[in-house]
Amino acid sequence: MFEDREVIISVEGLTKDYGYGRGVFDISIKIHKGECYGYLGPNGAGKSTTIRHIMGFAKPTVGKVQIFGVDSFGNTDKILSKVGYLPGEPAIPAGLDGWGFIKMMQGMRGEVNEERLQYLLDLFKFDPNMSIKQMSLGEKRKLAVVTAFMNDPDVLVLDEPTSGLDPVMQKVFIQFIIDEKKRGKTILLSSHIFSEVDATCDTISIIKDGHHVSTFNANELKKEQDKIYILFFLDSDSLVKYINENNKFELVYKNYDSLVAAVKFSPDKHNEFFNSLKGIKISHFEEKPFTLQDYFMSFYKEERDFGGLEGVKGNTKEGIKK
Repeated sequence: MFEDREVIISVEGLTKDYGYGRGVFDISIKIHKGECYGYLGPNGAGKSTTIRHIMGFAKPTVGKVQIFGVDSFGNTDKILSKVGYLPGEPAIPAGLDGWGFIKMMQGMRGEVNEERLQYLLDLFKFDPNMSIKQMSLGEKRKLAVVTAFMNDPDVLVLDEPTSGLDPVMQKVFIQFIIDEKKRGKTILLSSHIFSEVDATCDTISIIKDGHHVSTFNANELKKEQDKIYILFFLDSDSLVKYINENNKFELVYKNYDSLVAAVKFSPDKHNEFFNSLKGIKISHFEEKPFTLQDYFMSFYKEERDFGGLEGVKGNTKEGIKK
């Protein structure tokens, strides 16, 4: 979808080894013009380390990091003039009010876009007259968002962007990113929140312990994944008969008390699944929607939620295969 477009951000074999298994190792990323690239992982996985190298704040131990076709390290001033960068923990001087910080950032960038500034102030309902000392964490995050995007940059680099925002403002921010995508912006979104990555990103990389464990097209992943169907039987004989006669599907859950079972199969076996229901007494069946979280948790098996079937009436963890 984006491969024929210009590469805006390029990371090739990035390694930054801090010792004791800490750092990032052989990381490669290509973000094309107009693409929203999701960088998904828990806190401490290496997302911020990668972004600091993209922004030129750190020098790679091994590898090459470029943005706009030039090496990031040594060109931070040029990058900051063209990129809307939102750090995970913005450093905002306490001695200013909101307007003072906005004016300071406008002076550093040498550019003023008053129309865009007012749009952002209205969108995020932020009052810049407040002293920074008096601002809550959420207000400081709004100020950081406004100053990052007030010059309407073509490239956005966002590190945990909704951290500190309340649920209402998180939804506003996600819609803002969707709108920016429609305007053709190139976006790198680093997060551990599945909903914002799932709602906005075209390509997603999962990072674990400093290593990429998967990179995929978000839409294709949903189409290709195995299907899980939850079956609700009318009697125990039907449940037993179905389990005994349909070993072609993987049984991922069964509960004889609640007369429920769940099977998993590849998308090409849909017809076989429907044929297997002939003569079986069931009240109904439900497809368990595939989620980004399901796929992510397959790389974190020790933290899995047993397939997300806890919502089934009478469910217990017995009988569920990991």
